[in-house]
Amino acid sequence: MRVLLLSLALSMLAGAALAAPPTGEQKAEFYRTCMGIAQNETLCSCKAEAALTLIDSDFMTVVIDSMRGKTLPVQYSVAYNTYVGRSNQVCKPNY
Repeated sequence: MRVLLLSLALSMLAGAALAAPPTGEQKAEFYRTCMGIAQNETLCSCKAEAALTLIDSDFMTVVIDSMRGKTLPVQYSVAYNTYVGRSNQVCKPNY
């Protein structure tokens, strides 16, 4: 079951590559939101940059909303956790 869920999440992220990439405005909004939470310029810059290659524009909205405390819609739980794990691999290699 876990393998199936992980496969689904990865395929969702792979499918995102076919959708519109996040916009420059979304990247800036992500960075501002991250800085409001983490106050870590290096981490927030890396995560904002990584998001551009890991997720699409629609999912970026979900991520930013979640960062702001909005409840994550259940249908995005697996994809969101996969995204967080992948961005941590890039930006927090010893995490």
